[in-house]
Amino acid sequence: MPSWHVTGAAGAALEMRLDRLRAPAADADLDAVVALEQESFTNPWSRETLVWELTHSDVTRVYLLRDAQDRAIAFCIAWVIFDELHLNTLAVSPAHRRRGLGTFMLRAVMAEAAGEGARRATLEVRESNVAALQLYGRLGFSVSARRRGYYANPPEDALILWLEEW
Repeated sequence: MPSWHVTGAAGAALEMRLDRLRAPAADADLDAVVALEQESFTNPWSRETLVWELTHSDVTRVYLLRDAQDRAIAFCIAWVIFDELHLNTLAVSPAHRRRGLGTFMLRAVMAEAAGEGARRATLEVRESNVAALQLYGRLGFSVSARRRGYYANPPEDALILWLEEW
């Protein structure tokens, strides 16, 4: 998986590494994903769901972005099904947001999925998640439909986004 050098707020280069987790994943890695999920979403995936996905599904991909000190700072969970990449969840730690890390990670995930035959990608996102909509828009995704009442806590519609032939 790729490594990056990103310029931080003070102009210093930050080194990062993106790893794909595979079953059996290390407890510390699972705990890091769960912690970022809980920190970022009102309806987070449980540890049990994450473990089930890693151990029982051949379509699940879990990626963990680490900083130079090996701390988990972002993750992405996706499915690759035939020619489609389905982005299930993605989060960057609050302290590392707005630095382009989500974009870097998604480009790497999409490149790996393309290597497995994926040619298009889809996801659902809260209508109010402006930062995510901007991220996906920069990568070429567009809104194709709405799922009314898809999210709970708080109740909200989901927008379904697609990217065709990247």
